[in-house]
Amino acid sequence: MKARVKWVEGFTMLGESGSGHALVMDGPPELGGRNLGVRPMELLLLGMGGCTQFDVLLILRKARQQVTACVVELEAERATEDPKVFTRIHAHFIVSGHDLKEQQVERAIRLSAQKYCSASIMLGATAEISHDFEIREV
Repeated sequence: MKARVKWVEGFTMLGESGSGHALVMDGPPELGGRNLGVRPMELLLLGMGGCTQFDVLLILRKARQQVTACVVELEAERATEDPKVFTRIHAHFIVSGHDLKEQQVERAIRLSAQKYCSASIMLGATAEISHDFEIREV
């Protein structure tokens, strides 16, 4: 896997993935940024959310669960001293669908957290990671 981050100006950066996608990162105005993009640490949190959601959806599809929507709401706390690593992350899954089995949703989240989600497992080296979920019948 490769990536490239190009400095644009101020604290604005253009991140380019090896798969050919790009995104803008920037810092807050109080630190000299222009607030033109996501903060790098926010990107790490988003990456974890995307990674775990991907796993959960894949596992639920294999279990023939009829998922129509899935949202992961993430909350994180960071250390107050440098390096300001994540110290706590909570992921709340909202899974919507038809006749979803609670046991299957719980299993999918557990498997992602413990076995498949590389991002969660890496961030878990410094952060206490917790999960919960709700099921919405549609």
